[in-house]
Amino acid sequence: MGRLFGTDGVRGRANHDLTAEVALELSVAAAHVLGEAGEFRGGRPRALVGRDPRASGEFLEAAVVAGLASAGVDVVRLGVVPTPGVAWLTGDVRADLGVMISASHNPMPDNGIKFFARGGVKLDDQVEDTIEARLREPWQRPTGAGVGRVVDDTALIEGYVAHLVGSLNGPQGDEAAVSLEGITVVVDCANGAASMTAVAAFETQGATVVAIHAEPDGVNINDNCGSTHMDDLRRAVVQHGADLGIALDGDADRCLAVDAQGDLVDGDQILAVLALAMKEAGTLTGDTVVATVMSNLGFVNAMRDHGIQVVQTKVGDRYVLEAMNRGGFALGGEQSGHVVLSQYATTGDGALTALHLMARMASSGRSLAELAKVMTRLPQVLVNVNDVDKSQAGTHPELLAAVEQASAELGSGGRVLLRPSGTESLVRVMVEAQSYEHAQQVAESLAGVVRTTLGR
Repeated sequence: MGRLFGTDGVRGRANHDLTAEVALELSVAAAHVLGEAGEFRGGRPRALVGRDPRASGEFLEAAVVAGLASAGVDVVRLGVVPTPGVAWLTGDVRADLGVMISASHNPMPDNGIKFFARGGVKLDDQVEDTIEARLREPWQRPTGAGVGRVVDDTALIEGYVAHLVGSLNGPQGDEAAVSLEGITVVVDCANGAASMTAVAAFETQGATVVAIHAEPDGVNINDNCGSTHMDDLRRAVVQHGADLGIALDGDADRCLAVDAQGDLVDGDQILAVLALAMKEAGTLTGDTVVATVMSNLGFVNAMRDHGIQVVQTKVGDRYVLEAMNRGGFALGGEQSGHVVLSQYATTGDGALTALHLMARMASSGRSLAELAKVMTRLPQVLVNVNDVDKSQAGTHPELLAAVEQASAELGSGGRVLLRPSGTESLVRVMVEAQSYEHAQQVAESLAGVVRTTLGR
């Protein structure tokens, strides 16, 4: 069996790959590893458990809660809540671990389990490996009063919403919050976990909110909506004459936007807007922002032109977080819309990101389209080459020579990135160039070399 944990927890098709049995056993192992590292109260640890609205989350939640309680952990069920809500609340109430049941932007039949350690932080590879190892070890089952107790406390979610709103106070929390009055925003909730919380937070700060895809029924999460399907959002923004649109995903840890004309504002552009705002406010630690290798070259160039350094990591918000923690940086994120504001969150938070994006609009008096012009996005083409030996992507001499030749052809006005998939037998070929046609031509040429050299 391969490694159980992927780039963001354990994920698979619910009741096929990710069964109730797997969820229960995984929760027991996590209880032992994370519980032992926590600060016990009255002799046993406490966990928070949340989920997104997908139907399979109901039986997986039951299995997770059963596993934790059987291992002697007291459990607080939060119900339907965004992933960043679980993360923040885990730290706020000083729980020993948090568990989120969600497959994020994946289709409804999928689901996943994400764990947070004390403080609401994601697990590193070593801790995940330790949890997997504990799956195969015998353990002493508590009995009688030693088993964990289970309570429901959905009211905690109100504290999370208050935290989101409170983040618009000054850096020290002693300045008046930025009002969003006069801003009309369409928010696509992806029929997901933030269908209530995001709308509440935006309206509390004075924004006029038009909510779409905000009626989860257990099966419609991410179904032609949210951050992976933005056509409805574009149309709604234009139809309502809104100032912007916000697209969340199923568990609301990412945020993409569209301007008043319905044009996409991606994660790179959102990062650029927030980076300049924070630099002006003196809150951008080290005048540095953390991004991934997939960030558009236009973003890197724009940041350089404004005296901001970009630290780039592997793809995945966990790697962005690790770099931010190492350097003590305040802002990081991904092109896909995961944005981390470390002063307020330990993980990406779509609603938090949207609030600060709108606050920048309000305080500057500028439209989102104007703000997004801080960077010029270079045409970017991504080609997935399937059924290849991805292990040789970084070592095959003929392929490396082709990449070097393509990079020389593009010069400083473009770049090439070959990235093996973390979960599939494919290699992603990404090319940026001054024109879409040039990027497409180079990408297709390199994809052909990948098929020839690495094909099975």
